[in-house]
Amino acid sequence: MNDRLPATCIPPAGDLIEAPQGVSMSQYRPRRSMLYIPACVPRFLDKGRELRVDSLILDLEESVLVERKAEARRNTVAALQAGGYGHREVVVRVNRHDSAWGLDDLTAIAPLKPDAILFPRIESRQDVLAAIAALDQAGGERIPVMVMLETPMAVLRAEEIAGASDRLICLVMGTSDLTNELHARITPERLPILYSLSHCLLAARAHGLPIVDGVHLDMKDMTSFEYACRMARDLGYDGKTVLHPLQIQYANDAFTPRAESVARARKIIAAFAEANAEGRGVTVVDGRLVETLHVEAARRTLLIHDLIVKMEAADGIC
Repeated sequence: MNDRLPATCIPPAGDLIEAPQGVSMSQYRPRRSMLYIPACVPRFLDKGRELRVDSLILDLEESVLVERKAEARRNTVAALQAGGYGHREVVVRVNRHDSAWGLDDLTAIAPLKPDAILFPRIESRQDVLAAIAALDQAGGERIPVMVMLETPMAVLRAEEIAGASDRLICLVMGTSDLTNELHARITPERLPILYSLSHCLLAARAHGLPIVDGVHLDMKDMTSFEYACRMARDLGYDGKTVLHPLQIQYANDAFTPRAESVARARKIIAAFAEANAEGRGVTVVDGRLVETLHVEAARRTLLIHDLIVKMEAADGIC
């Protein structure tokens, strides 16, 4: 992984990565990388069982032609029945609940209890509630829900959407559709969508939700992809959706705490405990002031580190 973009553009690879402010850490799970898999291609569904990815999104929506919707649905049912995805979170992106295929998707998928259902094109609180009602009607009352923010209206109503239901476990940015509907251009520094990314992040954090960045369309330029991952990480995002297996390692790398960050987190916690024992509410570590908020950040860092280690060890990756 090379830093070939100007140094002023690329966040340093070794920066401390923290779990997001406001997220319920008792329910937190790593989503450093979330790979979209077109469900119309069975061999891709099979390949997902071998990849070092945190989450798989079995896609029935955008990547599937209209004439292949039923086929993709059958493939997804077969894949869920076969299982074998190990530690990987298995999410199904269905077609919009009020589309010609949405209810059939939910009826077929809900009984198989995937880890979550991802609803696209959500633009309001009412959309969230209607989608969940359709899922419940199909027998998925206990299935967690993710929603995509991919339109200008969704961005403007992000706070309303994030607070719509306690069934929501994650927000997923749809930056390609958003960029198109903004009439914006895709640029290396991503300035045209910076406000949207920041606004949706605020909404997620205000309601204690994780949020994952959108895809990077250039699957050959790993330098620009690496930059996009680090930018999202530095903004406060929890991970990145990816289109190709080659992108997975870059996303995982960007959102994984470095060894030096883990060591510093432990040092901060120990130093603060010692200061508290001596009756002090602040301390100094390596010349930098440490307060309670820094200890909270350090604990999040250690929790994410531990979760990643346990998750990968359980599947024989480490």
